[in-house]
Amino acid sequence: MAAEMAQQPDVLRALAARRDELAAAVATTVPEDLAGVVVVARGSSDFAAPYGRYIIEVACRRPVVQAAPSLHTLYGAATDYRGYIAVAVSQSGRTPEIVTVLGRMKSAGARTVAITNAPDSPLAEVADTTIDLHAGAESAVPATKTFSASLFAFAVIARSLGDVPWDEEDLDNVGEQAQAVLDDDGAAQKVATELHYAEGLISVGRGYLFPVALEAALKLKETTSMLADGYSAADLRHGPVAVVERDFPVLAFSAPGPAEKDMDDLIALLRDEHRARVFQARPADGVDLPLPEGMPEALVAIPAAVRAQQVAYHLSIRKGLDPDRPPGLSKVTATT
Repeated sequence: MAAEMAQQPDVLRALAARRDELAAAVATTVPEDLAGVVVVARGSSDFAAPYGRYIIEVACRRPVVQAAPSLHTLYGAATDYRGYIAVAVSQSGRTPEIVTVLGRMKSAGARTVAITNAPDSPLAEVADTTIDLHAGAESAVPATKTFSASLFAFAVIARSLGDVPWDEEDLDNVGEQAQAVLDDDGAAQKVATELHYAEGLISVGRGYLFPVALEAALKLKETTSMLADGYSAADLRHGPVAVVERDFPVLAFSAPGPAEKDMDDLIALLRDEHRARVFQARPADGVDLPLPEGMPEALVAIPAAVRAQQVAYHLSIRKGLDPDRPPGLSKVTATT
């Protein structure tokens, strides 16, 4: 897991170098009258999908939704996908359910795109266009480099469909920003030390950082067996905040932008009224988990995901566990 985390800057740099080629391929799949986009995923990819929803909808100004695969595989939904682009995300490209659903969407009129690390996989064979993450073999069960690469792939898709809230040079800098997080390993080690005896945790974000909160919780569950849940700042207030008591740990992901004030207000609520132990991940000095400064909010999610991986990895090691092979899990989960 540590070795694959360390490969992320190079993977992201390589994707940045290929972005024009990839965006041009995606552009060939766009229907003449685009109705919207539907994203299909499971597992870790299912937490990359909300990031895609945010940035693609902002760019294309059409509805972007996440599919419920069971509607197709269990209930035989006969949905009309004419005018839609269906984007399926699967690092292995071999999850039978995702391959089946993308094929059915294609038969129902959708133009199809696959985001995968396996360009010769069954998923790629179904898709009209494939974004090959080209991340190299990923052996650890927790997805790291393929997750951050999937986020970048969604940024490429958004760029091919409309205006995006960043400049071209910002994409060139994503690899360096991921490297900066990896080089600052001590912050994650310190947070992991403080979480050593915690029995549960909540991670929270809003907007572009909400998917990172979901992924952080998943990584902690996978690598440490900790009961961790991810929430949006808005949803946490609607009931779940009741579980937060004195010293309960919360990972809070935020960045300068429209969601920043709401996150600041939530952090104040958690600290002042609930007496929670809040660990902040944000672009600033003096916080628990600093993120690189100067990035557009929409791209901060990528180095923030690397931060989440670091915390999960170090907590797993402190607990004497093997983060590469969590008990009861395998690299490919064959849901149907």
